[in-house]
Amino acid sequence: MASPAIQVGPFQGAKGEITLPGSKSISNRVLLLAALANGVTTLKQLLDADDTQVMRNALRQLGLSIEDRGLDCVVTGCGGLFQNKEADLFMGNAGTAIRPLTAALVMQEGNYRLSGVPRMHERPIGDLVDGLKQVGAQIDYEKEVGYPPLLIHKSKLNLPDVIRVRGDVSSQFLTALLMALPLIARQAIRIEVLGELISRPYIDITIKLMARFGVVVNSPDQNTFVISPTEAGAVYTSPQTLYVEGDASSASYFLAAGVLGQGPVRVLGVGKTSIQGDITFADAIEKMGAVVERGDHYLQTSGVRHGQLNGITIDCTAIPDAAMTLAIMALFAKGKTRLEKIASWRVKETDRIAAMAKELRKLGAIVIEGADFIEIEPLDQQDWRSPADGIDTYDDHRMAMCFSLSAFGPKSIQINDPNCVAKTFPHYFSELASITH
Repeated sequence: MASPAIQVGPFQGAKGEITLPGSKSISNRVLLLAALANGVTTLKQLLDADDTQVMRNALRQLGLSIEDRGLDCVVTGCGGLFQNKEADLFMGNAGTAIRPLTAALVMQEGNYRLSGVPRMHERPIGDLVDGLKQVGAQIDYEKEVGYPPLLIHKSKLNLPDVIRVRGDVSSQFLTALLMALPLIARQAIRIEVLGELISRPYIDITIKLMARFGVVVNSPDQNTFVISPTEAGAVYTSPQTLYVEGDASSASYFLAAGVLGQGPVRVLGVGKTSIQGDITFADAIEKMGAVVERGDHYLQTSGVRHGQLNGITIDCTAIPDAAMTLAIMALFAKGKTRLEKIASWRVKETDRIAAMAKELRKLGAIVIEGADFIEIEPLDQQDWRSPADGIDTYDDHRMAMCFSLSAFGPKSIQINDPNCVAKTFPHYFSELASITH
C-alpha cells in the first residue's frame, strides 16, 4: 500500500552535515561473503533498510546466524555450505540480493525457489542463469524465460576452462559469478565478459571485498577475470571486523543540495579514498560548476563557481544510480544536459528513463529520451510547475529522493508514496529537512 504523499519545499538554501547510511552495494555483498566464510564477522555500520533485510532474512532461512546489534551485524559463517538444502526465498525487489544469492545457491547442491515482488519478475536474470548453466547448474524459470521466479535443482557441477557472461545488461551477473565460483574452485577460474561491461566500478567493489575475505581476483584486461584457486574447506576467511562505507549513491542528493542551496553541506561516510564508483558524481558536478571539497572521510559542496551551473554531456556508465541526480540538477543549469550510456536504467526498480522523462515533463521541462540516453533542457523561473497530482515515484526509492531536490525551484513539490525510500534510506526526508530551510 502506498504511503501518504508529502509536500516539500520550496527550499531557500541548504547548510549542515549529514552522516550517510551504509552502502547498499557493500552491505549486501559483505553479508553474503560473511555468511559463506569460515569464522565470525562483525559488520559495522551495515545498512539497515528493506534491501539488506531481504538478504538477512534469506540467509536466516538458509540456517545462518545473523545477529543485529544496532548498526552492527554479527554473522557466523558456514564455511561455504548452507545448512538448509531446501528453501523458498522471497527477495522483494532487491537485485543486489537475488543475483549473488542465486549463484551461491547453485553451489550448494540443493533445491531452492527464489521469487520477489511483481517488478522483480520483470527484471532480467537470464544472462546469469546462462553463465551458471556452463558449470552444470539446473535452473528452471517458473514463469517467463529469462526472469524470476527461479527454481534451482540439485545438480552435479563441473568447471569448464572458461565461463562466459554478458556484461551489457547488469554488472550484478558478473558479481554473482565472481562471489560464488570460489566455492567450487580447485583450479584457477577464468571468466570472460561478452560485449561491453557496464558499471565496472561495481565489479571493482566486488573484487576488493572478496580480497578482504581472502580470495584474489585478477583482471588482466577489461573483460577478463581470473579467480585464484583456493584450498578445499578454506574458501572465504572472515576478516573478523569490517566497516561498511556510507552509501555514495545516497551522498549525491546531499551534495546536490549543497550546490543548489549554496551550502556548505558536508557528507560524512565517504571520501576521496572510497571504493564506490558513484563517488565520481563529485567530478561530474564539478564539471557543471559546483564547488567541491574532498577529505579522506567526507565530501562537501558549497554552491557553484561564477554563480551558474552549466549543462554537460556525460557518459554515465560508471555512475548509473547517481546519474539520476544529475537529471534534476540539469533543470537548474545553463544549457541542456545529456546523460548517455544509461540503458541499465530501463531494468532497474522501474524503467527509470521513461519515469524520469514523464515526471520531469510534469515540472515543465523539455525532455528527449532514447534507448540509452536522456536529454534535459533547463527551466526558467517562470516555467516551473507544481503538478497538482504530484510526482509519482513508481515504488522506486531513487525517484523519490531525486525529485525532492526539485523543491530548490520556486515551488513546493508533492512527492507521492515517499516511504519507498525505505528500500535504502528510511530516514531520508527527515535528514533532508535537517539541512534545508
